Amino acid sequence: MTDGTGLIGRFYKEIIEGGNLDLIDELATDDLVDHEEALPGQPPGKEGVRFFVTAIRAAFPDIKVKTMEPWLTDGNLEACHVILTGTHRGDMAGVPASGNSVEFGGTDIIRVEDGKVAEHWGSTDTMSLMQQIGAIPQ
Repeated sequence: MTDGTGLIGRFYKEIIEGGNLDLIDELATDDLVDHEEALPGQPPGKEGVRFFVTAIRAAFPDIKVKTMEPWLTDGNLEACHVILTGTHRGDMAGVPASGNSVEFGGTDIIRVEDGKVAEHWGSTDTMSLMQQIGAIPQ
């Protein structure tokens, strides 16, 4: 699959960018396991996904997917690298709004079970993001 319409693509375009939190119930298992480092206060499972999306959209209300490639699938696994852009207009992990434009990337791998995300591994370029919002020196 190369068109970004898999579960990861739907997550980024419809949930992160579009703000459709109700879609989380359709796309994730109740006992989703997320291996990526959580935000402070982020609960596990689907509620953790809601927490993360709410936090990222509050910090970057104009968040957009710039690119999502390469796109790979193998059996019940999907993977991609995504670049996001936005403007820091709200608190992000204790850092108040700076008004700075940001561009940061992340790589995701998911395991799909019965058409839903059951497991997620991710790596986000948090250092670059924190530099861009002024939390740490460049």
